[in-house]
Amino acid sequence: MLTFTIRRLLLSIPTLLFISLVIFLLLQLAPGDPMAQVPLTVPPEVKEKMREALGLGQPIYIQYWKWLVQVFWIEPQVFIDYLTNRSALFSWLPDTNLSDGKLRVISWQTRSPVMDIVIQRMPQTLWVVGLAYIVGIVIAIPIGIYSAYRHYSVFDQAGTFITMIGFSIPPFFTGPLLIVIFLVSLGWLPSIYDTTHVVNDWASFKVQFFQMIMPVMVLALQTTAQISRYMRGAMLDNLNQDYVRTARAKGLKESVVVMVHVLRNSMIPVVTIIALGMPAIFGGAIITENVFKVNGIGQLLLTALRANDLPMVMTLTFIFAVLIVLFNLIADILYGLLDPRIRYD
Repeated sequence: MLTFTIRRLLLSIPTLLFISLVIFLLLQLAPGDPMAQVPLTVPPEVKEKMREALGLGQPIYIQYWKWLVQVFWIEPQVFIDYLTNRSALFSWLPDTNLSDGKLRVISWQTRSPVMDIVIQRMPQTLWVVGLAYIVGIVIAIPIGIYSAYRHYSVFDQAGTFITMIGFSIPPFFTGPLLIVIFLVSLGWLPSIYDTTHVVNDWASFKVQFFQMIMPVMVLALQTTAQISRYMRGAMLDNLNQDYVRTARAKGLKESVVVMVHVLRNSMIPVVTIIALGMPAIFGGAIITENVFKVNGIGQLLLTALRANDLPMVMTLTFIFAVLIVLFNLIADILYGLLDPRIRYD
C-alpha cells in the first residue's frame, strides 16, 4: 500500500501540471480586459505602465512560468514562514524568512496576495460545505441500507421518490425555493449568512445554527440523494451473494450479517462516491454561497470571474483540481483498508 501511495503521489505531479496548463490557456483565450475597469480619465501611458506591472505585456509562456513558480515554490515558502513565525504548533522552530522580497500571486482586483484572500474565505466555506457533507452522509447511508434490506417497501419507494427530486432540482432552484418557504412565508430562518457573526454564548450559537440551516439543506440534499442510491444498489448486490447465505446458515444474527459482512463489502463502491463527491460539493457551493451571501471561496470565484481577475480564477480553479486528485488518491487507499483482497504492493 505504501508503494502504491508513493507512486500515485508522483503521478499526480504531471497530472496537476497538465491541468494547470489547460486552465491557464483557457483563461488566456477568454474575452475581456482587466484594464477595462480603469477610469477613462487615466492617461494611456499610465494604463500601459499598469499593464506592465500586472505582467500583461509579457509572452504567454513567461506568464505561465511565473505563475507556476509562484504557486509551487513561493507560496509553500510563505506557508513555512507562517508556521515558524506565527504558528503556535511550530513556534519552537527557528524563524524563517524564505519568502521575503519575492513576488506572490497578486489579485488584479484587490492588489493583494491571492492565497491570503483564499485563506480568509476558506473557513466559511469549510463550515458550510463540511457540515453539509457530513449531514448528507449520515442521513444517506442508513437510508440506503434500510431501503435495500426492505426493498420495494413503502419506505423504499418513498426514498426513491425523494432522491429523484434531489437529483433533479439544482441548487440555484432549491436555494430560492427554501428562501420563499422558510423566510417569506414562515419567517423562521434568515436568508443572509452573516460571516462576521461570532459565537460566544448560547444565544449567538442559536443565531449561527439557524443561519446555517438553509445553505446546509441545499448542499446536503444532493449528497443524500446520490449516496443513498449508490448505497442501496451496492447493498442489494451483496445481499444476494453466496457468502450471505453461508453466514445465515451458520446461525449468525441478521444484524451481524447485514451490518458487518454485507455493509463492509457494500462500502467499497460507495467510498468512491463519497471521496469524489467532496470536490463536487465545492462546485455546488459556488451557487449556494452566492444565493445565501456566504462570504466563502465560491462567492470569491464568481466575483473574480465578473472582474476578469485571472490570477484569482486560475488559483481557485487549480485548488479544485488539487482536491479532485487528492480525493481520488484517498478513495484508492480506502479500497485496500475496506477490502483485504485488494493489495497494491
